[in-house]
Amino acid sequence: MANVIGGGDELWVFAYGSLVWNPGIDVAETRRATLVDFRRRFCMWSIHHRGSEENPGLVLALEPAAGATCSGLAIRAADPAAALETLRERELVSAAYVEENVTLLGEDDLAIRATTYVIRTDHAQYTGELPLERQAEVIARAIGGRGPNHEYLTRTAAGLHDLEIGDADLDWLVTRVQQIREGACAALVDGSGES
Repeated sequence: MANVIGGGDELWVFAYGSLVWNPGIDVAETRRATLVDFRRRFCMWSIHHRGSEENPGLVLALEPAAGATCSGLAIRAADPAAALETLRERELVSAAYVEENVTLLGEDDLAIRATTYVIRTDHAQYTGELPLERQAEVIARAIGGRGPNHEYLTRTAAGLHDLEIGDADLDWLVTRVQQIREGACAALVDGSGES
């Protein structure tokens, strides 16, 4: 049987997106970990942090998917109560996410009881299936209260690379979003972007 950590007075959080590079809480410890039966995907419209109601962006969410796995980072909070308050303020800004307690698979036969945020597939901010090209078009142009959507993408991809966690869709999106943005800039310079 696996060794189990987490629960009780400890707070472990599963980071799979922006929490990887910007946890926003005091971190006591981190471990690579995997969540089973979920996938990381740009499937949530962002109308606050990386887009607006008029021009929604996209952010990553954990989407239930039988047999899938999502690798990320298990973060142990230095101050559990303060961390939970901060995370709820940030992640539950709308009702699109639900806070769930999950068991992560860590290295060395370790199970980690953790809190994470999962998309509600019945919520208006859930995108359903969006082709990667459409995702790239949205991410290239949207801007929200925390900055450009493309920055969120590139920083998350870089954070996962630092952990040696591969995500082929994110890598493709980084390249394609850069192409779209360079094309938009070139159109403005040569005047073809004028109406």
